[in-house]
Order: sequence, then C-alpha cells, then structure tokens
Amino acid sequence: MKKYFLYIASIFAIGSIASCGDSTTSTTTETAAPSLVKAPAFSADSAYANVQTQVYFGPRVPGSASQKKCAAWMEQQLRKYCDSVYVQNVTVTQPVTSKTYPCINVIGEINPQAATRVLLLCHWDSRGWADEDANPKFHNTPIDAADDAGSGVGVLIEVARAIKSQKLDIGVDILFADVEDYGKSEWEQASYPSTYCLGTRYWAQNPHKYGYHANFGMCLDMVGAKGATFKLEQQSKMLAGDFQKKVWTTASQLGHSSYFQFADGGSITDDHMEINQYARIPCIDIINTQPNGGFAPHWHTMNDKMDIIDKGTLQAVGETVLAVLYNY
Repeated sequence: MKKYFLYIASIFAIGSIASCGDSTTSTTTETAAPSLVKAPAFSADSAYANVQTQVYFGPRVPGSASQKKCAAWMEQQLRKYCDSVYVQNVTVTQPVTSKTYPCINVIGEINPQAATRVLLLCHWDSRGWADEDANPKFHNTPIDAADDAGSGVGVLIEVARAIKSQKLDIGVDILFADVEDYGKSEWEQASYPSTYCLGTRYWAQNPHKYGYHANFGMCLDMVGAKGATFKLEQQSKMLAGDFQKKVWTTASQLGHSSYFQFADGGSITDDHMEINQYARIPCIDIINTQPNGGFAPHWHTMNDKMDIIDKGTLQAVGETVLAVLYNY
C-alpha cells in the first residue's frame, strides 16, 4: 500500500479530484437492512495462525526462498478448501525502473459452475524496504509484513475453510496477488500504470480463465491490526458504491460498526483499482486508515510484526466477508 489521497467531491464532475491532506468527515449514514442469513462460523484463532505461518517464513520478497515456500503453502491451503486451484508463475516489470520480479499469483475457485461470482483478493508479498521506519538504517530492510499482506491472506484462507463447511450457492474466487508493494510514491505518475500492484495487474489482464468475470470484488489490505478502522474508500464508492454500502451495512448488523465506519475515507492506490481498471469488475477496498488520514503507524516499518495483529479485528473482517457472501 500505496498512496493515500484526501478525496474532495466536485459539484462540476462525476469523477473525483484527489489531493494530499487530512481525512474527510462522515457523510454517509447507516440504513436499516433485512435480517441476515446465518453464515458459517469464522475462527479468529485459525486466521491468526495463518498470519503467523506466513511470518515464520520470513519476508516474502520476490526471488527469495520465503516467497517460494509461502506460495507453496498458500496453494496447499487452498487445495484443501477450493474446487480448483491455479498458479501463475510469471515475471512482471516495474514500469519506472524497468526492473523485473518473479511473481507468483495463487487463485482458488469455489463453485466453478456458478454464474454469479464474487472475487476476494489480497496481496501477499512483503515490502522489500522499510522506508517509513523512524530509523534510517532499516530503510533498505525487508519487513515481516504481518498486517500489510499477512492479515488478508490469513482471513481469506479461513473464509475458504468456512465456506467448505456450509453450502454456498454463489461462486467465489480467491486471488492471492504477488509483487504489490514494489512501487514508491515518488515514482507514481498521474496516469496508469501505477508502480504498485504488479501481480494484480498481470492477473487482471491475464485471468486464470479466459473471459473470467465476477459480479463484484472485495480487496482486503491491512485488516489485522488492533484498533483498525475501515472507512469508505472513495474510488470504491464511485465505482462500486452500492456493493460497498452493503458490506458496511452488513458489518453494522453484525456489531462491527466500530471497525467499519460510515465515514468518507481517502482515495487509495491499491489492488482494487487494477481490478476496476483492467478486469472491469466493480471492486471495493477494505483497508485500515487513520482518523487524521494516512495509514497505521506500523505501515512500511519494521514494526509490522505479529504483536500488532489482533484477533478481534480479524474476526470482524472475516465475519463480515462471510455474511456478505451468504446474503448476496
């Protein structure tokens, strides 16, 4: 992750204008919704263990032994719970530096025959440099990435396990995308392509199945830290606003409104934009941002370790994702 912009609504255009600054104030209210169909139980203990396993592998940077070990483990986990699993072993190129990276995207498919589908995704790579750390000596050191990658994978593997335990009528596809965190803000350009999200961009342009399409998508990013707050990311609101509202309303019904807050957040460069831009799938971003704007203090620092992961946050996100799927 990426770049965070303050969102400013314009009365002169349908699109958005973005600029750096503080976070916006609450503008959206919760609305009443029908009672929820019961979804299978989500285990925060299991999700936490999934995060811990990834951290044990070490920083999952492209080209490392940790990358290969973690990719093999994720594939193994998805094969337990999904009907089909696909692995994309490819090379991606950083558009500014022209540096190439080995990229391993892992995709799990549930109910492949279902026409109605929801895409769940997160990135799983570790950032190769802790450039936001207060200590400059770590600015070229890879991070553990417990939250900024590990948490999303941990939640989605547990979501897949839960679905396996209780029949779901719609189809679900889980994308673990690699090489997301190998851009820099100073490299970003006003137009695409972004310097981030290289693995997701590859998949969006070259999906695991020819002609693949989903009705909606949910991207999970930094969804495991204690005290996390998920606001209404503005690109999500503009491109998939009805679905975003459904997700936040569902979270509120489950008692998770302290996490999923009906307040406008910023406009964020993240994997969901690649899905919207290239795969043409309306996709939202569930990402932890701070009340005063920007990301959590552990973002892109050596502090992104297991001790910042909170089972309550994992539970809130996992329960919400499952409830949305079973009440689609």
